[in-house]
Amino acid sequence: MLLKVNRKIKWLLISGGAFVAIFLILNVLFPLKTAIDYSTIIVDKRGEVIHGFLSKDDKWRMMTELQEISPTLRRAIVHKEDRFFYYHPGFNPISILRAFYNNLRTGRRTSGASTITMQVARLLEPKERSYGNKLVELFRALQLEWKYSKDEILQLYLNLVPYGGNIEGVKAAAIIFFEKSPNQLSLAEVTALALVPNRPTSLALGKNNTLIQEERDRLLARFRDKGLFPDRDIVDALEEDLAIRRNEVPRRAPHLAYRLKSNFGNQPIISSTIELQTQQTVEALVSNYVNRLYHRNIKNAAVLVVDNSTNEVKAYVGSADFNNDEDGGQVDGVRAIRSPGSTLKPLLYGVAIDRGSITPKTVIADVPTSFGNYAPENYDEKFYGNVNIEYSLSNSLNVPAVKVLDRIGVNELITTLRNADFSKIDDDADKLGLSMVLGGCGVTLEQLTRLYSAFAADGVLSELHYTKMEEEPDTLSIISAEANYMITEILLKVTRPDLPLQWQNSANLPRVAWKTGTSYGRRDAWSIGYNRNYTIGVWVGNFSAQGVPELAGATTAAPLLFRVFNAIDQNSAREWFVAPEELDIRFVCSETGMPANDFCTNQIMDYFIPGVSPNEKCNHLRPVYVNADATESYCTTCLPATGYKVVHYHNHAPEIITWFESENITYLKPPPHNPLCERVFVEGPPSITSPIDGLEYYVNKEDSMQLMLSADVNNDVDKVFWYIDDKFYQSTIATENVFFSPKAGRVKISCTDDKGRNSNIFIEVKAVSL
Repeated sequence: MLLKVNRKIKWLLISGGAFVAIFLILNVLFPLKTAIDYSTIIVDKRGEVIHGFLSKDDKWRMMTELQEISPTLRRAIVHKEDRFFYYHPGFNPISILRAFYNNLRTGRRTSGASTITMQVARLLEPKERSYGNKLVELFRALQLEWKYSKDEILQLYLNLVPYGGNIEGVKAAAIIFFEKSPNQLSLAEVTALALVPNRPTSLALGKNNTLIQEERDRLLARFRDKGLFPDRDIVDALEEDLAIRRNEVPRRAPHLAYRLKSNFGNQPIISSTIELQTQQTVEALVSNYVNRLYHRNIKNAAVLVVDNSTNEVKAYVGSADFNNDEDGGQVDGVRAIRSPGSTLKPLLYGVAIDRGSITPKTVIADVPTSFGNYAPENYDEKFYGNVNIEYSLSNSLNVPAVKVLDRIGVNELITTLRNADFSKIDDDADKLGLSMVLGGCGVTLEQLTRLYSAFAADGVLSELHYTKMEEEPDTLSIISAEANYMITEILLKVTRPDLPLQWQNSANLPRVAWKTGTSYGRRDAWSIGYNRNYTIGVWVGNFSAQGVPELAGATTAAPLLFRVFNAIDQNSAREWFVAPEELDIRFVCSETGMPANDFCTNQIMDYFIPGVSPNEKCNHLRPVYVNADATESYCTTCLPATGYKVVHYHNHAPEIITWFESENITYLKPPPHNPLCERVFVEGPPSITSPIDGLEYYVNKEDSMQLMLSADVNNDVDKVFWYIDDKFYQSTIATENVFFSPKAGRVKISCTDDKGRNSNIFIEVKAVSL
């Protein structure tokens, strides 16, 4: 007896071993293919679907993640489809024998024996129903059980189960018919979805809702009889009406969605950093705002919102209406290359502060100035004389900015922007000049917003995050924390011309540091702002690059910036940035912004960086020896032994004197120099401002075209003498312009002042027929 038992055990072991061996061989020869072509979906920071794309075979087949399979969904599906799912090896022998017997007895298929695992096998490899294919299903079911856990097999089932039309999977059905994720479905909704896969035609969601509700109530009654859910939950589910209709798949943040899909290929779920509520709010603000501007021929806008604590992008609006083909709605305004207007000025001044060139109170002359063949003008076509850097930046003056760039060198700014990944500036580096700080270069809203987010981080630049899966990148300090704080304090000021009229004296004006910009031809309006919590970039304009007279950063972009701040950050703490420990304060002369001298009576406080900021003493006054009635001045060569006194006169630069004279602004001049003095002066010769040295000038052969002669001179000069090709031409008072008719060829122009100081330039004149 014992021998027979041992033989049976041995036979079973051999049979079992043979079965396993055969299975393993077949598993190698016929591997299981579970690659599923999912629809790509973009989800927000909390996992909500914000945008979906059809699969390659045009199906809505969204991947349900394990954590989205709620206990309610699991129990309902398993009880409905396969009560012994967690106990069998992929097939249920009893169910198979019962189905085989019933089918044999009746001569037709009256009941099935497919488990959830077998259904997954059939959904992965659809085949005609036959006994041979059923054996293949059994083999594939064993492979599934060998490779995956029960929960993973259930996940595959929920991802593939049909719901009619081109909808497959519980997640796609939940999103499309209930506008919810699977783990947010109620018991009533879960029960309805459990019914459909077996009858997707007769129980079509959104069409046969009455029948679906009747069948749902029957299934809920079975759940109650089996004690599957608490009675209270069953009662609530029975009372819940099914308002099922087919909805559009979410299409939020379309520009970012297409960008992420392009970057991550066919990844089924791309987890973005977007906050759905913030995205919806900003999209609505942009759409409504552009609708109000549309009659003025301003048809588009783009906004980027960055969380300063994480550098994550919370809202990404590439255009006012993605579906508006007429106005280029599918153009991504966040990445479109545009002229930045004045938005690079804060960076320029920050770099100049770190180079020891300026401080906020440094005074610079805002007067007509030529840099070779480039003569910048201010936005309002006015000049303001001596102004400090703080005033220049808060009022966005152009001439001071170009002067500062000329002082530190164009390459300094180009290098900084290159390091900050301004790709177009890197490409065009050899072509860029002084005009780049006024918009003569190409940037994107993304690059500018990232740059300003560095201003919100003590001058430290970091990559913007669009997805949660991105690694923490390296950081780069583009300006020091000290220079950054000075710039931020200037940009915080509200007494400035780019504050929109409707926001002046408004209690709703958000506390932000901001800068506006308007490109040449009024094609682009910018406003970029930041506080402790957010950095927000705004661009307004037309993707066609059509200029609009009413388009300006202050009046067109800034109002939208303030609206976005108020909408998403209205309850934020009123904390502001703290001054770095290395930043110090000193008294400077208000006339120059330089450390005060003994004669400086009007002193103001100014930030400075010890060991970096300029330390030269103020020289806005210079002592002049004059006679008793101050009608004649002396130098050390002709100074008499007695009868003189020392008077301090303003030490104005020649360009300021020229501007004073042109604007009829009175100023105190030193008296004429002693005519009997024999000294020859060499310092401070005239600076010829017209014509421009080294340029070519074209004159009409048939017309007596004239060129203007002008020069900047020191305030001790009364008269200048002009020479053409070393021949005397004309004498005039120092500030008067002279005209002459040039001959063709190389022309030498000389200017000598009444102190004997001389300057020469050369120009090339070409005669042409016009």
